[in-house]
Amino acid sequence: MGASINSATGPLGLAVDRFCGNVTTALVEVTHSVGNTSDASNVANIASDGDLAGDVSVEAYRIACAFIDSDGRHSDDELWPLIGVFGGRFDTQLAGATPAKVRETDLLRGARRWLDRPSDLFEILLGADRLDGGERALGYYRDAMAIAHTVVDLDIICTEGELAALDAFRNRLLGRIGTVGPGNHATRANRIATDAPDVDAPSTNASATPASDAQTATEAAPDVHEPEPLPPPRPLEELMAELDGLIGLAEVKAEVRRLTDLIRVGRMRAEVDLPVADRSNHLVFTGNPGTGKTTVARLLAQIYRTLGVVERGHLVEVDRTSLVAGFVGQTAPLVTKRFDEADEGMLFIDEAYSLIRGSESDFGREAVDTLVKLVEDRRDRVVVVVAGYPDEMTAFLDVNPGLRSRFPRTVFFPDYSTQDLLAIFDLLADKNGYELADDARARLTEVLDAVPREEGFGNGRLARNLLEETMACQASRVVALDGPTRDDLALLTAADIPATAPGHR
Repeated sequence: MGASINSATGPLGLAVDRFCGNVTTALVEVTHSVGNTSDASNVANIASDGDLAGDVSVEAYRIACAFIDSDGRHSDDELWPLIGVFGGRFDTQLAGATPAKVRETDLLRGARRWLDRPSDLFEILLGADRLDGGERALGYYRDAMAIAHTVVDLDIICTEGELAALDAFRNRLLGRIGTVGPGNHATRANRIATDAPDVDAPSTNASATPASDAQTATEAAPDVHEPEPLPPPRPLEELMAELDGLIGLAEVKAEVRRLTDLIRVGRMRAEVDLPVADRSNHLVFTGNPGTGKTTVARLLAQIYRTLGVVERGHLVEVDRTSLVAGFVGQTAPLVTKRFDEADEGMLFIDEAYSLIRGSESDFGREAVDTLVKLVEDRRDRVVVVVAGYPDEMTAFLDVNPGLRSRFPRTVFFPDYSTQDLLAIFDLLADKNGYELADDARARLTEVLDAVPREEGFGNGRLARNLLEETMACQASRVVALDGPTRDDLALLTAADIPATAPGHR
């Protein structure tokens, strides 16, 4: 244990090398810089076993295994690099193994659970940062995410389970960084968090400093350091691969590629002094709930950052309750505040048509008027996406003459097909440790086909609700068995599938 990893083993080897080198250096620094302080005994104890490099290499191995197991598939494309990088370096069953052998021995089963909490090494670095204001935990985060992204990219198709694991790991580490440490530590974590795609998870929020304390701190220390720069934008190829990995949405993916191509060609024309048409980047997303509008918006915000449209690439998601106040004079400042929060990123307004559904005395129209002004005034700093049902969004754009001209492009998110919903059901079931029997798949197809595709169709949410009810039915069946086996507990049969989908009875 502790041997260096050979970078000749490809991208995973390079990412592991970088992680091992940087984190080992940080831990060595910890043992020398904080080992003599009274509050640092737990931090310094890491040096007691004398094998920091070995501990860090094991950490890298656990990160890689956890992300390979994040969707439970353990493909050859993932396992060969894992074997090449780590085989023979630890006392594991990887030495001389093949992917088939790794799957047969269930070596990686349950490895994803390692991601459920920050590791001891990460907490040690974070504790040292608390003592001296360092950025070791931030370095761990960047290098660990590089391993995670490399593993996720090994498969041709990136699954939703892998994307969810990436977002959860990112938010968990940044959440810890954002709550610990002096100086600008929380601010740095919050700025980095806004650059990350998120699958239905809140962004990290740094705790606010009271105004009086902030003023005192400014007066006492006028030479405040500028915030640390954001990490580099994610490569466009990586972002487009993540887009392609989403289930279904072929038309949406094609439209995002067209948007990307337009921006890239515009920049190329500018570089050779050709005229570039003045074009709005604001968008309308239409479609039923659960069709991935927010997920695509988060990804598109990062694409815009990579292409230089915005600097930060974060997403601020709001609705009517976040924009409309209850008293005269409060709505415009509230809308302005949301634009401030989305500065150099994307503002996503869900169910935007609800702004025009109030009475004559309602302040929703004031919100729309302020929106029209700010969309134009800040078009070089904030990309705005308004979203909702198709017919309602048409009415919304017609309510103010300035809206339609500022939102010239509409992206329609179609309902998922039955096959798409089956794939979503499969991913969710696999994530929860279940698998479908053949008769269950046939029965599930019948149930999904019977659901009318009309306004309000639940799409991904329907698949999730259907799985939850199926799991409940399976539990009632299995609990009556005499000594159910592991397979009994994991298998979903046709008898477990509800006769009709939830909400359609």
